[in-house]
Amino acid sequence: MKKIAVDAMGGDFAPRAVIEGAVLATQSLPEDYQIVLIGKQDAILEVLHDLDYKKGSIEMVFANDVIEMHEHPTRAFSQKPNSSIGVGFKLLKEGQVSAFCSAGNTGAMMVGSLFTLRTVGSLQRPPIAGYFPLKSGGYSIMLDIGANADCKPEVLLQFAELGSLYAKFALGIENPTVGLLNIGAEEEKGSTLAQAAHQLLKSDKKINFIGNVEGRDLFDGKSDVIVTDGFTGNILFKMGESLYEHAASKGISDDLINKMNYEVVGGSPIIGVNGNVIVAHGISTPEAIKNMILLAKRQIESGVVEKIKEVFNN
Repeated sequence: MKKIAVDAMGGDFAPRAVIEGAVLATQSLPEDYQIVLIGKQDAILEVLHDLDYKKGSIEMVFANDVIEMHEHPTRAFSQKPNSSIGVGFKLLKEGQVSAFCSAGNTGAMMVGSLFTLRTVGSLQRPPIAGYFPLKSGGYSIMLDIGANADCKPEVLLQFAELGSLYAKFALGIENPTVGLLNIGAEEEKGSTLAQAAHQLLKSDKKINFIGNVEGRDLFDGKSDVIVTDGFTGNILFKMGESLYEHAASKGISDDLINKMNYEVVGGSPIIGVNGNVIVAHGISTPEAIKNMILLAKRQIESGVVEKIKEVFNN
């Protein structure tokens, strides 16, 4: 039995939106999967009481504390070991679950990933990877999209290697292309960070580096992996979300714009740590939570975490 742990208390509309999303996910999961809801007993039972779900598809693990959205991530994680996030990481580290998902405090999810699971091998900083929609209908992977606002060139190099592995094993792209997000195609363009990172990337034989990619290239899928710092990546993703919201408010439906809706993929993986960790938007709806859980399923089955371990532990 494969188990996916879900932080029932994480998110602006928790626990109801999370639990309703988990029940929706059970309808799409195979028989050998089970969702483990983690959170306050009374809160979980109150919501589950109103819902119909297949017997045995949901398990509960009770945790008395909650790390709220506004709390300082490191302090809260250390002071609340029995929080739903703390318990989720404990279960994942012990191998009792195969993945842990949360729409709660992203900072606390990063702290748990770093201090409980730890990074793989020589990796300096784990990024959050975002699924970037393409005109072709597929996705490229952008990293980082918010975990590391400031990066050194060596960190961007590791992001490129991680993204390449993720694209190969999680997306099934045999020889993924890697592009460095910049303000021009020429290698001498951009900030000192971009220029230095470009020199490292073009010398790395582990990746299929094609050079710089500009903002206008992103939707065309010029590269399967887009490397950037978390500051820039986060701005791009949130701008995409606002574009979808504006289009929807005007009654505009477009295949590409619709995929900028955060609900479609549901979450983003924290990669480069010893476990499958998925974070979701704080405003996640039941539909987003369902898709976050299904993303966790696909990631488990891809074995991408094990592949990353093999490479970075050598």
